[in-house]
Amino acid sequence: MSLMKLFDAHCHLQDPRIFNMAPQIIKMALDNGVVHFAVNGVAESDWHLVKEMSDSHPSVIPNFGIHPWFVAERTPNWLNTLKEFFEATPAASVGEIGLDKGSRGKQIDFSDQVEVFRQQLQLAKELKRPASIHCVRAFGDLLDILKSEGPFPSGVLLHSYLGSADMVPEFAKLGAYFSFSGFLMSMKVSKAKKMLKSVPLERILLETDAPDALPKSSDSDSLLLIGREDNVNNVISDTRDISASKDSGSSDNLSQEKSNESALQGETLNHPANIHHVLSYVASLLDMSREELSEISYRNAIHLFSYEGSKRYF
Repeated sequence: MSLMKLFDAHCHLQDPRIFNMAPQIIKMALDNGVVHFAVNGVAESDWHLVKEMSDSHPSVIPNFGIHPWFVAERTPNWLNTLKEFFEATPAASVGEIGLDKGSRGKQIDFSDQVEVFRQQLQLAKELKRPASIHCVRAFGDLLDILKSEGPFPSGVLLHSYLGSADMVPEFAKLGAYFSFSGFLMSMKVSKAKKMLKSVPLERILLETDAPDALPKSSDSDSLLLIGREDNVNNVISDTRDISASKDSGSSDNLSQEKSNESALQGETLNHPANIHHVLSYVASLLDMSREELSEISYRNAIHLFSYEGSKRYF
């Protein structure tokens, strides 16, 4: 693989399925040109793991937030705890936060999701930090909320964006960046191409959402896969042995909902080094070279995450 510099703008290396293997995963990704990782917490219970990882690995940019799936688990003091983490971690940004009306999100009261989401957006603006946003089947609600709380001069990152091309200009006007993962490969090609071409080049980011969002690559033999066992010898597997692990669904939103269980068929998980496959796919749809897109997306990510306190990373 070419050692172009790449920036994984959204992943979860603190995920309990891979946390014990994180040092080896990070090293292999670094060896493959992935020089920075924005690691997103999802609940109060994992923020300390994200902080510890960022303290141990200068390549890791910590993000703290409550994901919509975990809104019901928040403690009464969650917001003060979140603020304390930001005070103790000047390099941190906000995430993963957002809205979800998919099958799993429907289990969480949507008004509660909105309340927690708004509070975290307001905190991001107050701290002048970017916020990494999850959205499933709620793009209309998301746009309305961003309009009422925005604009966001420090930026918001629409993670694994699968929304329409028509909404891109309105989101961009509010300060949004559009980050693409392996989930994009489940979108109809013509729709994905139209949407990608609507995104301003200065607002395109790449991500893996590892350990989920395993790309559906035509070059599957070069995919790097993580075995679930806590054994460094199982960090990398050969995709030819676990071809069943690829999600075969074609629904854009359905593919994003199937984060944990469907990605785990065959006991394998996505590796951040697979951002090369996302790069190749997005570049092909944009009719540009991998080298050009890697430079553009890396520059955009550096710009987004270059807030006060983050300078030691760059």
